[in-house]
Order: sequence, then C-alpha cells, then structure tokens
Amino acid sequence: MKKHFTIGMAGHIDHGKTSLTKALTNVYTDRLKEEQERKISIELGYAPLTLNEDMEVSIIDVPGHERFIRQMIAGVAGIDMVMLVIAADEGVMPQTREHLDILTLLGIKRGVVVVTKITKVDSEMLELARMDIEDSIRGTFLDSQPVFLVDSIEEVGLEELKAGLIEQLSVLDVRNASGAFRLPIDQVFTVHGQGTVVRGTVYEGMIQEGDMVEVLPQGKLVRARQLQVHHQPREEGHAGQRVAINIGGIEKASLKRGDVIAAPGRYESTQTIDIALKTVNELNHLIKQRQAIKLHIGTSEVYGKIVFFDRNELKAERDEVLCQLRLDEPVVTRRGDRFILRRPTPMETIGGGEVIDGHGQTYKFGQATVQMLAKKREGTPVELITNLLSVEKALSIDEIISHTGLQAETVEAAIKEKEFIPLSHSIVTSKEVSALAARTVIQDLTTYHNDHPMRKGMAKAELIQANKSAFPNVLFESAIENEIENGSVRRIGPSIALVSHHPHPPKKWEKRVEHVLGALRKEGFKVSPLIDHLEAQQLPENLRPELIHYFEQEELIYRLDEKLVVHNEPFKMMVKELWERSSESFTLQEAKDHTELSRKYLVPFLEKLDSLKLTKRDDQKRVWITEHIEQWVRQS
Repeated sequence: MKKHFTIGMAGHIDHGKTSLTKALTNVYTDRLKEEQERKISIELGYAPLTLNEDMEVSIIDVPGHERFIRQMIAGVAGIDMVMLVIAADEGVMPQTREHLDILTLLGIKRGVVVVTKITKVDSEMLELARMDIEDSIRGTFLDSQPVFLVDSIEEVGLEELKAGLIEQLSVLDVRNASGAFRLPIDQVFTVHGQGTVVRGTVYEGMIQEGDMVEVLPQGKLVRARQLQVHHQPREEGHAGQRVAINIGGIEKASLKRGDVIAAPGRYESTQTIDIALKTVNELNHLIKQRQAIKLHIGTSEVYGKIVFFDRNELKAERDEVLCQLRLDEPVVTRRGDRFILRRPTPMETIGGGEVIDGHGQTYKFGQATVQMLAKKREGTPVELITNLLSVEKALSIDEIISHTGLQAETVEAAIKEKEFIPLSHSIVTSKEVSALAARTVIQDLTTYHNDHPMRKGMAKAELIQANKSAFPNVLFESAIENEIENGSVRRIGPSIALVSHHPHPPKKWEKRVEHVLGALRKEGFKVSPLIDHLEAQQLPENLRPELIHYFEQEELIYRLDEKLVVHNEPFKMMVKELWERSSESFTLQEAKDHTELSRKYLVPFLEKLDSLKLTKRDDQKRVWITEHIEQWVRQS
C-alpha cells in the first residue's frame, strides 16, 4: 500500500512558498481573486506532489503574513514534515522565526530548509543567508537537517529537493490508519448538484465511501456520499491524506473550519483541557492567572482562559508547565494532540504543547494537582485507564479510547490485565471500582436494615436509583448480583437483603411489641381492634404503620378486616380444628358449629381461608383445597 504524507510549506511572506509549490506540483495554490490581485496567500493552498510510486504526498501552502497566522496554524497542525522556505535575498525574517516556533511547539520532528531565489543574489550574499539560517535553526528540530538551494522560476535545484524529500519521507512513520477516523475541517464549500463538501487532512484512521460519520461538536450523524483526493474520486481515504468529503444531511451554513468529521461515538467535545505548556523563548508579556487566551488546536480557533495550579503568573519557562484551559466553546481533542496558545491582545504566540487529558475536571490550587497531572501524563495505559475509571466508574471501550486518547489496540490490550472487569454491553470497570461498588451495596443495605429493621429488605430498584449519581446502573447492578452470588446478599422477590438480616422490631420498642402480641394471643378470636393495643402500649404513631406491616409480613397476625386482626397461634389452631372436624366441604352453619365463632368473626375468617387459597367457594359451600391445606397444617 502507498504511504500517505502531508508536507507543510512555511515561511515569511513573499519568500516564494507559492512559487515553489507551483514549481514542484504544477498547481498554483493562490486561487482567490484577492490573493491573485494582492499577490499574497491569504487562505491555505493545497497541491498533490508526485515523488514516486510508493508515496502519495500533499503539500499545504500556508500564508506567510503575520495577519494570517491563524490560517498558518490550521494548515500545519496536521502535517508530517515541513519545508521552511527562506528567501536568499532577505534571509531569516520575523515570520520565519514565529513559524519555526509554532512548528516546534506543534511537535513537528522532521523537515528541510529550502533557500529560494538564489539566482537573485551573489555567492557572498548567499553565504551570509546560509550563516543566518544556521544560527536561527540551531537547537531546533531543523538543526542538522538538509538545506536545499533552489530557484522556482529558473527551476534550479528542484530535482535535488525532490530527492531530499523522498529520503526524508522514507524514514518517517506513517499516521495510524487503524485508529478511529478523525478529520478536522479546514474548508467548507458547496458544489452545484452535490451539496456540502468538507476538506481536511485525515489525522488518523480511514474512511470509506458510504460510511456514516459524526460532525462534532454538533453531534450530528451524516453520510460520506463521495470522496476525493486532490479532485480525484476515491473509494476510501487514509490517515495522512488530504480528503474532500461530500456529506449529506447538513447545510454548509451549519459547518465551519475547526469542526471535526469523525467515526461515530469515538470522540467527544470538551471545554476543559489539561495541558503541558511550553512557552516560547521570548515572551514579551507576563501571562496571568485566568488570563484570556486563544487556543489553536487541529483546525479550531477558540477563546478561553488559562488556569494555573502552582503559580499566579507565567514568564518564559524552560520547563513545561502543567495547567488547564477552560474554553468558551467546545473543541474535539484527545490525549497527545498538539496545540498553540496565543494572546488575543496584544497578539503574540505564548507557547504550545501537548494535551494531557481532553476531559479535565475542576481541581484545587496546589502542588497536589500538579503532581496528579504529572502522573496522569506519564502513566502507563493501565494507569491511565485506572485513573479514568476511578472518576467515570464504568465505560465502554470506545469511551475509554475517546477519554484517554489511546489507540484501540492499546486499550484492548490494557483491559485484558487483571485490574479490569468486563461488564455487559462491552463496558468495563476496574477491580478497585468494583470493590467500591460492592462495599456500597453492603453499607447501604446495612443502613437500610438499621433504619427499617422490621422490613424484609430493600427494593433492588430503589437501591440502584439511590446510587445512580455515583455508579452507572450496569456497574451497580453487577455489584448486587455478585454479592448475591457470593452469598452475602439474598433476593426476596423484587427486594434484596443481607443474608444476616432478619426482620425485628426496633430494640427500643421490643418489650412493648411483645406485650401487644401477648395481648392479641390471649384474646384469641374475640379481639379488640389492633389500634387499641398499640395505643395501650404507647407505641409512637409514626411507628404504627410499619409495625402493622411487620406483623403481617412475618405472619405474626392474620387480618380479618380493616380493624380486626388475630394472632397467628389462635388463627392456626382454629384452621386446624375446622379441617379436622369438617368433611371435604362444609356450609356456613357447619363451620359455625365446628368453630363456635359468632357471625362477626366467622364470615371474615372464612373469607380469609379463601384468600389464603385453603378453601374455595362453591355456591353455598366451601371446599377444602386438599394439597394446600395439608401442606399448611404441616408447616403450622
């Protein structure tokens, strides 16, 4: 398969970037009328570069004027290497230096220096230019990299430059085509008869014609109807390629540079980012706590504030500063993405660096937070996922990839470690979080039993709902089921309880409850209303409903009607006596003769036998349900 690369063409205005692009590719990238009239690049220009059969290369020609630095950053954010263009007749200029700073801060590791317009100067002037360049690139990523002398108009040195580019690209790692597809948009336009088209460099992954993709931060699903690479139709686009995508289901007005086209569900928008910041060597103004900044990340340009945790102001620093950005608008980013920070006014580049966590939280000021960020930055995949799950508790593999910025294969390998536990629907948690959920189940049930000692158990749904803010349902339900399987919790219909729990009255009222039950037992069937007994023992009114429920739940009493209840011992004796004295069926009068109960008690007693399914009514008689009554008598 071909390797796909994108090369950025950077440098000061009027140093010949566009002419060099034209000489290498035969494409004039200044396509706008204003660019052609003013003879300066305003927007990003793109052209395909043919080097050999093994490589497919795109050139991005970025504007060199300081007023268009935002376009420059958007253009070079996704490049694999750079050609830093310096005119022989002017040498290193202010935008040469700023472009080099930006490229360094973006983590560009490979490039070449191209000295243009060499036929316009004599050998002495050319040597001075070379010395100036050597001084300017010393200590940067371009130090010791090749320097090529060319003249685009006279076509001098172009073949040597092409050979040098092949040599540089041949040792360069290609972008990750196995990751989740992501393309930050740098152009949006419409094509008559086709609709909305977006264009950008594929940062990672691949896309195929017909794929569903997600527009972020809008979160809208659209279909990639057609793909093109430099105006040539393609069935798929790969990481490192410049790709134009014709998308359906969204209007041009709903999109802008900085939006992202991505694999559905694999990336999220964020407004709080933990970062490692490296300042430029010469910072003209102090950066103060919570100062306004402009973030350039991918092709996005967003305002926000910078938050420090170990200082209240920042000067130029040799070391990286671990801090946070809080943005006015959402962006799409992940761990490891590079960025540039600029001051909105007066305009200058502050620095740049690397995203530690695209989903930062609110942290306290102090060294503890800085140490936490340092640990988060340097952590192994297992540590990163463990730390993430300590906050999120349980996530799908796709969500872990999105939050950590790790590649899919790295995440999948990490979760095979013993520290992680698979749940349903491809969701995982850590052993630590699982143990916390299990402890919470036991603690909450213990508290519930202490608060409601007379109830058999707590509704499982109620327990899950009570912990909804702390644990995802799938995790907490799994913790409950594990405790049931382990034997510490038992299921009681829709409720659950600790195996060690047995319903009982509160210890404070145990004696009085015993007196109530003793009085009921003594009265037999000629009982007073239960409320009279509760009042006689001065049991609190707020306790009475629960106490009555406890009596019935534990079958300590049998309710005959709303007011009358009978203690279980005389009730069971009466059932057994009627069963032994009657035949397979009996009338109301026969029951009265056998039990000697008045009609006031007899009718509700017989209706209770029906509700207990010990008897069933058949016209004027009641028939014993033999298997039920025999079992009931044995258990009694």
